[in-house]
Amino acid sequence: MFDEIEFEKLKRLPKYIFAEVNDLKMAARRAGEDVIDFSMGNPDGPPPKKIVDKLIESAKKPKTHGYSASKGIYKLRLAICNWYERRYGVALDPETEAVATMGSKEGFVHLVQAITNPGDTAIVPDPTYPIHSYAFMLAGGAVKKMELVFNEKYEVDEELFFINLKKALMESVPRPKYVVVNFPHNPSTATVTPGFYERIVDMAKRERFYIISDIAYADITFDGYKTPSILTVNGAKDVAVESYTLSKSYNMAGWRVGFIVGNPKLVGALQKIKSWLDYGMFTPIQVAATIALDELEGEVDHTIEKYRRRRDVLIDSFAKAGWHIRKPNASMFVWAKLPKEALHLGSLEFSKKLLTEAKVAVSPGIGFGEYGDQYVRIALIENEKRIRQAARNIKRFLKDLKGDNE
Repeated sequence: MFDEIEFEKLKRLPKYIFAEVNDLKMAARRAGEDVIDFSMGNPDGPPPKKIVDKLIESAKKPKTHGYSASKGIYKLRLAICNWYERRYGVALDPETEAVATMGSKEGFVHLVQAITNPGDTAIVPDPTYPIHSYAFMLAGGAVKKMELVFNEKYEVDEELFFINLKKALMESVPRPKYVVVNFPHNPSTATVTPGFYERIVDMAKRERFYIISDIAYADITFDGYKTPSILTVNGAKDVAVESYTLSKSYNMAGWRVGFIVGNPKLVGALQKIKSWLDYGMFTPIQVAATIALDELEGEVDHTIEKYRRRRDVLIDSFAKAGWHIRKPNASMFVWAKLPKEALHLGSLEFSKKLLTEAKVAVSPGIGFGEYGDQYVRIALIENEKRIRQAARNIKRFLKDLKGDNE
């Protein structure tokens, strides 16, 4: 009898493509092989000491071990709003326009659960971070994909973006309620200008849709580029919310601290659903996160410099190995087009062969959408010595691959 029970919601989720590479990686490690792992965006450094010390100090207080506030303690929400004021000149109300979340991924999923009615449609660029699509599907909504096009400098082709967005709006039935944007982009590292946000806010008001902007990698930028915020646009709070996480900038991935700010109606919906679903983060974590936002923005510079050095070493050493990759100007990833010798394989088979034959793990681009299949995502989470070792392994791998093709 129970074998006949189906979980229809889970049937909407496809097989997790990244699991194939991960299974091979774990099997190789169990066999004692040394795998150089670029597959997951998991920061490898510790948080600043002052954050850890504050966590310990707060955890020693008996009163911090009870239930917390689901929308975040007031001091953390105030720190979030002050961070936006300092960084972007944006004024936010900590009561109605800010909510602390257990990382930006959880915040995004809960927001989508709160605001999606059965059959609602969201437009999501392709490739994309998978949860940006599947959160809507799990909530009973539908997703309309549109190709994300960028140039050799990983700058979004804004003219083509808005042509594709207009086309997606016209082709979708019912009319889309939401558009998801994520810049610096995961996985492609693509970036936009402040003018991009002016245009999409204007379009949202004309075409009547909400914008969910994810700036998880806002801090990690190079070569003079600075991430803009959609909330700097006049009237943006009428149609947009924005999410951020402390995971990358402050090396706090396992702490699960993020936030969503902006449009009071959407923020209010998230606050309400969270009041039913959770009691918020452990209070000492929130207290420590407050210190991070209020006092330690300068510490982020060290993290940025680490990723810049790794990016430069990877681009240079992989080029010498025969894999020429364009240099991104943001995020902790490199979005690498497959070497010409491997284009016929597609990203999944290439990633599997790279792991089994070169002992280098990357994320196949097809896992981020059909327009990602000529690429792999490389996370800058190994040190420079390991990056150079990976390049040596890849050089042998590409030589053998070229021989196989001849």
